[in-house]
Amino acid sequence: MEPKTINLGLTLHAGGAEVAMTGCNPLSTQDAATAAGAALGLNMYGWRGETNEEYYENINKVLDHEPDIIIDDGADMIFFVHRERRDLMDKIIGACEETTTGIHRLKAMHKDKALEFPVMAVNDSYMKYLFDNRYGTGQSTFDSIMGSTNVLIAGKTIVVCGYGWCGRGVAMRAAGLGANVIVTEIDPIRALEARMDGYRVMKIREAVKEADMLITVTGNLDVVSGDDFKYMKDGCILANSGHFNVEINKQDLEKMSTATKMLKPDIEEFTMADGRRIYLLADGRLVNLAGERGQGHPAEIMDMSFAMQALSAKYLVNNKLEVGIYKTLDETDISVAELKLKAMKIEIDHLSNKQVEYLENWEEGT
Repeated sequence: MEPKTINLGLTLHAGGAEVAMTGCNPLSTQDAATAAGAALGLNMYGWRGETNEEYYENINKVLDHEPDIIIDDGADMIFFVHRERRDLMDKIIGACEETTTGIHRLKAMHKDKALEFPVMAVNDSYMKYLFDNRYGTGQSTFDSIMGSTNVLIAGKTIVVCGYGWCGRGVAMRAAGLGANVIVTEIDPIRALEARMDGYRVMKIREAVKEADMLITVTGNLDVVSGDDFKYMKDGCILANSGHFNVEINKQDLEKMSTATKMLKPDIEEFTMADGRRIYLLADGRLVNLAGERGQGHPAEIMDMSFAMQALSAKYLVNNKLEVGIYKTLDETDISVAELKLKAMKIEIDHLSNKQVEYLENWEEGT
């Protein structure tokens, strides 16, 4: 819950909806934004620094409003409804999911026949992953890291774990800032793509030996864990730009360290037995939101993602869908792209009737 998300709430409110909101992460809420949303007529729940128990209590308070539509980020609320608030299931028309992590979880849920209402996979729309995941994650990750640490990126060796759309964005921004980038991957096609994009690619056990900074962007757990910490250089900085705080195994790091110290609210120092120091940012949570200086993605990115969310919610209301996970319509992507270009005062060409006819004709040849 931060200013851009409040604007999504206000957009839905302007469309006639009653809106209740809470954060998708115990550290990602900005209290001033929450207060502003409440003053503008939204039902706001949550604060920065919630405990896990308080986090789920606030999700429950939102659900007390008996929603018709859920707009989620990570799918925690969707899962909570299925597990704890089954009294609401008959009223819910469907949901929209914002993140790669959330879509992965929902697909697993649907495969197990546990999903009981339709979900729009907003994350899988072009206007979401090509811009939000790539340019948004890339910029906001380094906005937060540089704001918190004040370290120079140029000349550093930065390891990016994962080369999905978020990982591509982080690697691209790191290289643009002058870093030497190493990518780790489990997907051979993405690994090959990273290499041909100009980055070194290697196993994580080898990569950690060279890392001045390591950023996880996978959506999976234990990406950095166990003996990985033994091979890290003194002063290595660890950050997560995936979703949940499971990518960097903090418990393993704590067990291997001899002392810990909070240098700032979002920088924790771990001293190893041999004197090496490893720094974990934002408790291993989303650094671009949970970090002390984290502001999330720029408004010029989130306007597109939240337009897709709002229009997908409208689509759920206007169309009775069976249980399942649905990609957003291509027409919606195109509509949002056209609106964005108009806002940027950019004009593009259009096909002539002759060109359209040529592309639709299979008989024309050499």
